Amino acid sequence: MSMVTATIMGTAMTTGIRMDEPSGDVEHLTLLLAWLSPSFPVGAFSYSHGIEAAVEQGFVRDRATLIRWIGGVLEHGAGRTDAMLFAHAHAAVLAGDEAGFAWAVERADVLRVSSEMALESRAQGQAFLTTIRNAWPLDGLERWRGVIAGTGRPPAYAVGVAMAAALAGVGVWPALAAFLHAFVANLVSAGVRLVPLGQTDGQKALAALDPLVHHAAEVALLTPIDDLGGRSAMVDWTSMIHETQYTRLFRS
Repeated sequence: MSMVTATIMGTAMTTGIRMDEPSGDVEHLTLLLAWLSPSFPVGAFSYSHGIEAAVEQGFVRDRATLIRWIGGVLEHGAGRTDAMLFAHAHAAVLAGDEAGFAWAVERADVLRVSSEMALESRAQGQAFLTTIRNAWPLDGLERWRGVIAGTGRPPAYAVGVAMAAALAGVGVWPALAAFLHAFVANLVSAGVRLVPLGQTDGQKALAALDPLVHHAAEVALLTPIDDLGGRSAMVDWTSMIHETQYTRLFRS
């Protein structure tokens, strides 16, 4: 036994951790870290969700305005809509409710206000499920891919992650919080590059938005699905004008 192994085993004995029985919570944690990592090949770095146009228009110009803008997206825009559909899709998969899941797939596809927002969601959703199929095989995956195909619509990113999380046995609360955190982190990264901001300001922005991520997940789980929808007119407008912006770094 090496010194490192002996140290690990000694720590396990002291703390009561069973080395022969891996923790489900830890397995789910590392699964979410892998799936929602910036290195997961969904191309998230290519999208700013309209922040590029918001910077161009002067709405986002420093750390404070970036936090306020992303907080609005989370509370009133795609963050809210996708979180509710995520929860609905996750529950449908667990219940074996194919009609309910198809409903979520359709709503997640049509509730996009611009072609770029639709591209952002669809391209990431398709890339996510393709990578899951090739690298992270899950029992039941083909069944639910068939339900998606039956709708005639591409899978939105939120629905794809929710489906995979449910099939992997990851609870909706940690899965949704992780998904929203990744969404916010990507927008902060876009803001850091566009304003531009320093890396420390980026981390301060992410820290300020973290409580809003947890609140948004909680609200989504408690809000009736009949209240589905967003109200983020300025975000929608910046997404639309970004489509014809002369110089662009991002696809949305």
